[in-house]
Amino acid sequence: MRGMRISSDHPLLLRIVDDLASHGWSQQNIFLPETLTRALAAECRKRETEGDLAPAAVGRGATQEVREGIRGDHIQWIEPGESEACDQYLGVMDSLREAMNRSLFLGLEDFECHFAFYPPGAFYRQHLDRFRDDDRRMVSAVLYLNEAWLPENGGQLRMSLKGGVEHDVQPTGGCLVVFLSGDIPHEVLPATRDRLSLTGWFRRRGNEPF
Repeated sequence: MRGMRISSDHPLLLRIVDDLASHGWSQQNIFLPETLTRALAAECRKRETEGDLAPAAVGRGATQEVREGIRGDHIQWIEPGESEACDQYLGVMDSLREAMNRSLFLGLEDFECHFAFYPPGAFYRQHLDRFRDDDRRMVSAVLYLNEAWLPENGGQLRMSLKGGVEHDVQPTGGCLVVFLSGDIPHEVLPATRDRLSLTGWFRRRGNEPF
């Protein structure tokens, strides 16, 4: 299968790069074609139905454990070649990686991501995406896969920005949020319905975990 490629000079990607440079985050409400967003949502639901998604853990190494009082989503990492839709998404994100490297000099080497399925009532308490003992995660990216999402459904991504400002992102299908992994604390609020996303990180070569 081949990944979907767009030019790293695409205006949408350049807008994301400019946003990151100016204030450390970007929200694009329509990032992918609707057909691809729906295909990714179908792939996520298929994996959940077949039992492929597992409860997500917190911590690293020997301290890693499932703690639903902190984090309640179910996840599965995606790899190239698993599905046409996933390969297309990975191709687009590689173009974004190239755009960020060219303009922001971040030295990003790869992109890792997983499906995240939050059942009703599940949440993820406030956290940073960069581990204390591993500085490789540089930029976080969350693509939402929820059709016809309403504000009363909850499930917002709440970002804590500079100056004590909170910004809530509705997890509407096709919306992409990108932010600096080590700079922006964020949390996932409980929802009244299933909440689907693709969550990932652009990584550089960095210090190995202690």
